Amino acid sequence: MKLLNVAGFFALAPTLVPALEPITTSLAFCGAAVMWQLFSPASWLKCRFLECCNMKDTLDIPALQMVLEQKVFGQHLATQVVLKALSAHSRDKQPRKPLVMSFHGWTGTGKSFVSKIIARNLYQSHEARRSFVHQFDAVLHFPHAEHIKQYKEQLQNWIRGNVSVCPRSLFIFSEMDQMPHGLIDSIMPYLSHREAINGIYYGKAIFLFLNNAGGDKITEVALDHWRRQKGREEIPLTDLQSMLSAEIFNNRNSGFWNSKLIQKNLVDYFIPFLPLEYKHVKKCIQEELHYQGHQEDEDLIIKIALAMSDYPNEDRIYSSKGCKTVASKVNLDT
Repeated sequence: MKLLNVAGFFALAPTLVPALEPITTSLAFCGAAVMWQLFSPASWLKCRFLECCNMKDTLDIPALQMVLEQKVFGQHLATQVVLKALSAHSRDKQPRKPLVMSFHGWTGTGKSFVSKIIARNLYQSHEARRSFVHQFDAVLHFPHAEHIKQYKEQLQNWIRGNVSVCPRSLFIFSEMDQMPHGLIDSIMPYLSHREAINGIYYGKAIFLFLNNAGGDKITEVALDHWRRQKGREEIPLTDLQSMLSAEIFNNRNSGFWNSKLIQKNLVDYFIPFLPLEYKHVKKCIQEELHYQGHQEDEDLIIKIALAMSDYPNEDRIYSSKGCKTVASKVNLDT
């Protein structure tokens, strides 16, 4: 209301003070317009320079696709599903439920990296990401299973509070393998098909779960295809997704063990991240050399990639750590 009065004052200024020069009057108008834009909830100017919840569905799918294709190696299945899922959810003006994706694979295969790419595409500024992208590490935030009752209450309050501030909130749960059993079920009401809960609408929110669970099964499938002289591009996505759903539900070392989220089909996509081969690790090393400002050194790239290709022992096709330790290897050898 105060801003409205200020704007009204400047609008009446030319009649109240006819002696004002044209330049002064123009500056007054501009000042009032800028102030109004900065403090208006739906202001484009506020969203341009200050923190702003992404309520205009400005996910840039072509830009996201380009980054995933250029920066994520060996994960054609994962990137395809992520792009389709985000595109469909962002086009829907009133989604029936939040978008829920669960990423599975060995460490270093790109699960965290892809989640960061999604966050940066959704919110370009660091300040906006700090406000509207929420990360939970099971080991850091939920270390004691005996405190699960307290964790459930804290987690519900955190999600409810943040979605009430920004419906297009992004929640990332890492180290799901270390999640106390039963804790993740506490957020089940917010992932269901509902219009609103106590006046809060959750349909525009996005939830990402990052799991190592299922990684061994994914590798078994990939290795079997390799031994049958089939390319990884021939691995059927539907078979992997069905296998992952059953694997993490029945796996005691999974945060989804006997989870109601799976029983109620509230996880929209189980996304496999395949083990990385020698050629993919080479690309990671090239990227890291560029990032650190070094010239490409093919001999060095081959040396590090060969050393990291260690699974299985007899064939050494995959890197058991993916690209996780590439940065430290490059640091040691440059």
